[in-house]
Amino acid sequence: MRRSDRSAQVAAIDLGATSGRVMLADISPGRLELEQVARFGNDPVHLFDGRRTALHWDVPGLFREACAGLAEAGRRSDDLVGIGIDSWAVDYALLRDGRMLGLPHHYRDDRTAAGVKAVHAELDPADLYVRNGLQFLPFTTVYQLAAEKRDGLLDHADSALLIPDLLAYWLTGRRGTERTNASTTGLLGINGQWDTAMMERLNLPVGLFPEIVETGSDLGSLLPEVTDRLGLADAPHVTAVASHDTASAVAAIPMDSSSAAYISCGTWGLVGVELESPNVSRAGWKANFTNEVGADGRIRYLHNVMGLWLLSETVRHYQRDGYRADLSELLAQAADVTPAFDVFDTDDARFLPPGDMPGRIRDWYTERGMRPPMTLPEMVRAIIESLAAAFADTVQRAATLSGKTVQTVHLVGGGSQNRLLCQLTADRLGLPVLAGPVEATALGNVLITARAHDLIDGDLEAMRHIVADRFPPQHYVPRRTHVPPRRDAVGAGKA
Repeated sequence: MRRSDRSAQVAAIDLGATSGRVMLADISPGRLELEQVARFGNDPVHLFDGRRTALHWDVPGLFREACAGLAEAGRRSDDLVGIGIDSWAVDYALLRDGRMLGLPHHYRDDRTAAGVKAVHAELDPADLYVRNGLQFLPFTTVYQLAAEKRDGLLDHADSALLIPDLLAYWLTGRRGTERTNASTTGLLGINGQWDTAMMERLNLPVGLFPEIVETGSDLGSLLPEVTDRLGLADAPHVTAVASHDTASAVAAIPMDSSSAAYISCGTWGLVGVELESPNVSRAGWKANFTNEVGADGRIRYLHNVMGLWLLSETVRHYQRDGYRADLSELLAQAADVTPAFDVFDTDDARFLPPGDMPGRIRDWYTERGMRPPMTLPEMVRAIIESLAAAFADTVQRAATLSGKTVQTVHLVGGGSQNRLLCQLTADRLGLPVLAGPVEATALGNVLITARAHDLIDGDLEAMRHIVADRFPPQHYVPRRTHVPPRRDAVGAGKA
């Protein structure tokens, strides 16, 4: 229910691992229109550091593009009242006296292996899970900080900011750590407070990250110099939205969380269910399920699947070799591949770094005496089949671990446009898959900002009703005659 009859606009800075954009939402009684006003690449930067070439994020470049998008949003608005920022999780910038100390490392940089070793030498992984509730990912912030400690980089820093918080600081001058993203660092205890005892045990500086800021909080207006530079007549306020992009996406999924699972599918596939409180059972630890905070204090109980990174990196490899691939044509060709390929393990660590993805996938098959995909359509079909199998297995594990009876699966994000992926996922699950909205992350972002500005009212379910009315999903019904390729080579229940 709407509190105000006025019309206004809010903007979302939405930074993904491969691209970013600025979206403008026009909100008035009974109306929600979403428009993309800027889109830009997010390409990592390789820099030699005296010992090796490391992978970094070009955060100043992202900020420049985001500001250009905000300026364009201002030109298209008559009442731009709010801005929200979301991005991928775990990565951060080190600062001293408010100034950034070098470009943030990219989570796919290989430095984190030493950090994992250092942390696990002090804390047993099972005990760590009970403390923070997170699945094991080698690039989680706590491991990255341990690597920074080893390299001596923490000695120069007095603070750190996660990526959305860094951009908010540059816009407003206020520092804080938004809760949903804080919950991905490994440093936030299951009780919702910074685990200072763990930081001390790992010899990490207590107080490196600033105070927790609750989702929906007002971070203040744009700095006067920023407002002038962007050519805005007034200074809109920045809202601390669910700044982990998956948290914003899940907030906008038009689901009944009592009987639905979700797949937020982009570079990563985040697959799980929504809970009222964390589940840190030993079974959940063994299955490598995570407990991350969502909007309105919900818990996103999920597992990370490699996602469309496998497909985009494969297509990128062929393009580097001069192949001009149209993705829609490739997916149509992949759908016609007969017989369909046996699936591979999308969670294999070899697929995490950038590089020759097709070669690694072929190696996975060859090592097991299986026929590898050779043509590009065969490779695409193998990837889509394998992702669908991973999604289905993870939904089934989420249901078992949480005790929920899943009757519907919602697939949102860029993957919801992939008809082959949606249909194969429904086939493997034997459940209907509801695809969309594509722009779930931006919608969650703008709705939380709109609620903070009294443009809409209600709880998370009310926001989801708005999305369902404005962006009805597409239904995929399982084909009972479909026989999925075998999965024994991966192993049921593998996390």
